[in-house]
Amino acid sequence: MIRLTYNIKIKSIKKAMLIAFFMLFFQFSYSQDTVRIMAYNVLYYGDRPACQGPHSSYHDYLKTIVSYGNPDIIGLEKVAAFPMYTGDNSGSAPLGFADSILRFALNTAFTGRYAYCSYTNTSGADNLSLLYYDKSKFGFAGIVSSYQNVTDFNTYKLYYKTSRLALGDTIFLYVILNHTQSGNSATTRNAQIAGTLTQLSGIFSTLPNVIDMGDFNFHNSSETGYQALIAPLNAGFAFNDPPFSVDGTYTYPADWDNHPDNYAACLTTSTRLSSSVPNNCGTSGGGKSWYDHMLFSTPMMNGSLRMQYIPHSYRTIGNDGNRVSMSINDAPTNSSAPASVIEALFQMSNKYPVMADVRIDTSATASVPYRVAGPSLSLSSPVTDQLTVTFNDSGGKLYLLCTDMLGRICLRYTIEPGQQQITFPFTEAPGTYCLALYGENCTANKILFIK
Repeated sequence: MIRLTYNIKIKSIKKAMLIAFFMLFFQFSYSQDTVRIMAYNVLYYGDRPACQGPHSSYHDYLKTIVSYGNPDIIGLEKVAAFPMYTGDNSGSAPLGFADSILRFALNTAFTGRYAYCSYTNTSGADNLSLLYYDKSKFGFAGIVSSYQNVTDFNTYKLYYKTSRLALGDTIFLYVILNHTQSGNSATTRNAQIAGTLTQLSGIFSTLPNVIDMGDFNFHNSSETGYQALIAPLNAGFAFNDPPFSVDGTYTYPADWDNHPDNYAACLTTSTRLSSSVPNNCGTSGGGKSWYDHMLFSTPMMNGSLRMQYIPHSYRTIGNDGNRVSMSINDAPTNSSAPASVIEALFQMSNKYPVMADVRIDTSATASVPYRVAGPSLSLSSPVTDQLTVTFNDSGGKLYLLCTDMLGRICLRYTIEPGQQQITFPFTEAPGTYCLALYGENCTANKILFIK
């Protein structure tokens, strides 16, 4: 009996050593990172007068939600619009509200972790979208397209900070924040989706790593806008809705508006059953439809560009699958998240946030056609009412973007291959501006100038 026990122990030790060896081998032969991505409609967060309550309370609610979700990329849609620069009287949120979110919510949840991309409101809407990211993992390379129709639909370019970043090894990720027109008429929604896709087709021959996420307001999978995303004429521009395309949880056609019970775990509208509790802002009715989605380009499904959606990682935070026609905090007890998070979600917005995880191949042996250094860029001086920009021919399309110090886009040009100089009018007010030149496969080369 003693010898048998001894033999079993020896075999267990050998087995453990073998497992440890293979784990160590795998670690060195294939390195990876996992990033979490969140999209959240925050229901006019920041408006004045505050429909829901004091800004300080809502900073705390968002802090609680982010602390729990631990996202590396956060897309906030339907933030109350705020002035783009000093002297701009538009918007109901205070000037610099993006910084308030950063200081009092996100970086309070995780000290010093987040930064945000440039923002726009060229449409002059009463709400806008903001993209925040973990600055230890990602850098911001610019806005590559911006379609304006009721609200702005921006495509943000991020680059992943690999260990070989200085040698030119990086991975690019493009994020589109969506907040389309709500209501039963899909005409404007369809136009907003079509306009964004048209701009993308002018930049890419096929989609790279792209996530299109936010509040799409689609009532079912048959809407023209939804079909334009998942089944375009050019398959190279197709997006994938994970619960259908990869996870296989659902099949098309899907009508979540008329049959919410069939999609109970994915419903995002509404966290609130009552139209007056906790306030009279936003929609009521409890879980009744699935408006918020995260759509991934095909390379992000197969990992061909070193980023890959992790199957079955898509989830609706705070929805336990028992919320049809109920509030998030109604009985039976919602144990899908801590009680403090459930309460914060109930108070923060009438929408549930959606999240997904993406695996990134950080292996040093991976071969990528990307480079970090952008094309050379110089500017005529002094700057008056026109700019003359000189650059080298990269052999492909280049994109020129000028922003002021608050991130407002002043001008954007697409430069065709072969051009090495361009002159254009610049009638902006005196001040400091940032001029960025970038291509599809490189980060921006930026210079500051003063007019």
